[in-house]
Amino acid sequence: MANSPDVEEPTTEYPAVPGGAEPVPPAEPGAPAESPERRPSFFARLLIFVGVVFALIVASCFGLRALNVLPSFDNPFSDRTVDRSQPVLLQSMRDLHRYVAADGTFQVIVDLQQNRENIPDFLVNRRILFVGSGTVEAYVDFGALTGDALKVDNEKKTIELTLPPPQQSTAALDMAKSYVVEEDRGLLTSIGDAFRSDTDKQQRVYQMAQEKITEAARGSGLDQRAQQNTQLMLESLFTRLGYTSVKVTFTTP
Repeated sequence: MANSPDVEEPTTEYPAVPGGAEPVPPAEPGAPAESPERRPSFFARLLIFVGVVFALIVASCFGLRALNVLPSFDNPFSDRTVDRSQPVLLQSMRDLHRYVAADGTFQVIVDLQQNRENIPDFLVNRRILFVGSGTVEAYVDFGALTGDALKVDNEKKTIELTLPPPQQSTAALDMAKSYVVEEDRGLLTSIGDAFRSDTDKQQRVYQMAQEKITEAARGSGLDQRAQQNTQLMLESLFTRLGYTSVKVTFTTP
């Protein structure tokens, strides 16, 4: 059949659209392409399941432990202290004839610095600030009494005592109340301490605190307090024994 000259033939460049189908709009420039929906892999789902189960188990254990249903388990990585000290050995024993009539508690701040001349302190320097607390006792030694130190008159109910003057003990540091406030060390000093341990320096600080407290106690009036307390103690003691007159005299040092 011959084509009519008035009807145009379909072009080969643009194929015909089937009847009844809507044309697809062209994609906008720059719009992301649609990707197909991706589901989690089997391994990912397995990890999520294991994590949820583990969290439930841990929460259950803590809950049962809080209710004291489960026994307690010690931390396998906790700190451990082992005491390997040897038994205490008694070295000596002695009888004391002293009467401790008074004691005083003192505190001193020791500021000790050791450095080198012509060398900066940031290289070679050691400065320790130490707070020392110690106790000094004042006592009367009854073991030094002579035969004529005690005069007793049973008829008149009088007694006379001549005692030596009070003495003071060396200060005893209380390590529970003594502590190092600050310790500054130079660079080279710190390096040297890393390879050797010098306990003499720390012992020197303790000794200085002990000496300073002992010296301060000499002029603190502790001897006078000990003398008064000793006299009051002896007067009360012999008065209860029936003596009407008790005279206590202290010799001069």
